[in-house]
Amino acid sequence: MSRIRSRNTSPERAVRHALWHKGYRYRLNDRRLTGSPDLVLPKYRAVIFNGCFWHGHRGCTKYVVPKTNEAFWREKIARNIARDELNAQRLDTLAWTVITVWECELGKNTDATIARIEADLRAAKEIYDKWTALRRESREYAREQARKHREILAQVEAELNLPKSLRRYATREGEILY
Repeated sequence: MSRIRSRNTSPERAVRHALWHKGYRYRLNDRRLTGSPDLVLPKYRAVIFNGCFWHGHRGCTKYVVPKTNEAFWREKIARNIARDELNAQRLDTLAWTVITVWECELGKNTDATIARIEADLRAAKEIYDKWTALRRESREYAREQARKHREILAQVEAELNLPKSLRRYATREGEILY
């Protein structure tokens, strides 16, 4: 099990390589966002998670529960799936689009998977542009979004106990500042 890595895996490198050569620029494992996504594309306001084993891709040949300590691994993968759903909801509230890429998709036809990712990124860009336009037009909507954003960031900070060097915001008298 020590050989199953959570970062810099070969499927992740394949996606990164293909996206880089198509002109997409990204950040790796940005801890400032909930879930520490594998790839963060700020221009498109999108994040990419990948991996069949750690994210429990059912019906996949890459997701096999280890035979030793099987109960532990079933529980661990179930917790990972629940955590992924919660992180996806939080990111959606913060107006981020979540894209999941499975390892088994990359093995069969990488070009089709990259084309799907590109289509998802274009859709994410359109959604983000509409969201920013709505925020500009309605001051009440902008305030509500900012309040939700602050609440989620405070929850994430409390859960992760991030060091000061990684905090995106500072607090003063219980108020969160940007």
